[in-house]
Amino acid sequence: MKYQSQKIALAYFLVAMALFAVQVTMGLVLGWIYVDGNFLTEVLPFNVARMLHTNSLIVWLLLGFFGAAYYLIPEETEREIHSSKLAYLQLAIFVLGTAGVVVTYFFNLFEGNFLLGREGREFLEQPRWVKAGIVVAALIFLYNVSMTVLAGKKTAITNILLLGLWGLALLFLFAFVNPSNLALDKMYWWYVVHLWVEGTWELVMASILAFLMLKLTGVDREVVEKWLYVIAALALFSGILGTGHHYYWIGTPGYWQWIGSIFSSLEVVPFFAMMSFAFVMVWKGRRDHPNKAALLWSLGCATLAFFGAGVWGFLHTLHGVNYYSHGTQITAAHGHLAFYGAYVCLNLAIISYAMPHLKGRDPYNQVLNMASFWLMSGGVVFMTFTLTFAGTVQTHLQRVNGEAFMDVQDQLWVFYAMRFGSGVAVVLGALLFIYAILVPRREVVTPGPLEKGRLDHDADHVAAE
Repeated sequence: MKYQSQKIALAYFLVAMALFAVQVTMGLVLGWIYVDGNFLTEVLPFNVARMLHTNSLIVWLLLGFFGAAYYLIPEETEREIHSSKLAYLQLAIFVLGTAGVVVTYFFNLFEGNFLLGREGREFLEQPRWVKAGIVVAALIFLYNVSMTVLAGKKTAITNILLLGLWGLALLFLFAFVNPSNLALDKMYWWYVVHLWVEGTWELVMASILAFLMLKLTGVDREVVEKWLYVIAALALFSGILGTGHHYYWIGTPGYWQWIGSIFSSLEVVPFFAMMSFAFVMVWKGRRDHPNKAALLWSLGCATLAFFGAGVWGFLHTLHGVNYYSHGTQITAAHGHLAFYGAYVCLNLAIISYAMPHLKGRDPYNQVLNMASFWLMSGGVVFMTFTLTFAGTVQTHLQRVNGEAFMDVQDQLWVFYAMRFGSGVAVVLGALLFIYAILVPRREVVTPGPLEKGRLDHDADHVAAE
């Protein structure tokens, strides 16, 4: 590790992995509720478990992004982070806000209170005091990293990363806009939800992936940076107006059906470019980097993001198809594989790469780490297929035949049972990853000549007996 302030990333990664464990555990609980609708009804209602599942996902991914920034920016700018104290203060605010959210959701505190109670908007349920804390933490972060970049060396990786992080923070301000008109509410709501995951987060993803390719493959920086600028331009070109695929049925003008269909179809392109970029860099570099696990997660990230966000997103993005499929399990299939491929795998890739440096060790427990990749990825892919089939059946029975929602749900139980089984694999894979990262591999000591002679003598003695 070259810079002492990179140690900041360690604290962020540890908190992120703790929330990762919470997220997948809540996901498993939700999966079983789909099988047995009365499970934990009185203790943990479905809506509360779902809020904990989605909110912990968003927070741990953001913490992973922040940790990645604190790790890679010193190397890219060739200087220490502007203020380590501010970085730890930012983390403390996030931890306090997360604790406040969990307590508020679980015990349903301050219901209806403007400042302290939770809001009813999906993914943005956080109380306003927590939202305000997130803004303060984001401002601290942006000041800290921007001052570091401005004072140090500028690279394409830091430029695109900062653009994504600034965009992420500014778009979150729309979380405070909550009009009484439902169509307007949804328009502004998607400014956060869509323009995060299909806009600014893609820039963060591209820059972190470029950093990993630079370190793992040894390809010239000039080549990596050219790819990075192309991918960032494609992501913004398609992603901004691609927001229109959420405006089909919320009361907005009809022209959004064409704008949304055309530009969201193009959203496949940056993900295909990212996948091509990753594999071309590995092929061109031909470098035998010792951290095979980080390379596997990086390639898995690019590949599964293309299929989850690109292919599965395209499956139901055209307005003629979306008219029947929106809000079904097809949406859930796309969401799970897209988030896992694009952002979960990315964070686990940078954690796999950075932790050996932060701990001062060689890459360790790589076999377990790579096993966790295949276990988790296999589970999420199987889950995606089961939800896709469930959504196809649901679309036909509910939207075409006109059967009642709950009657249709009863007929999907076999898919939900299979989805729960895949969820078990994901949770086991997540726990295996955390173990592989945190617990050092036991060193195998090779015996010297004297010890070897003694061992051979003992073996001969045992054989004689």
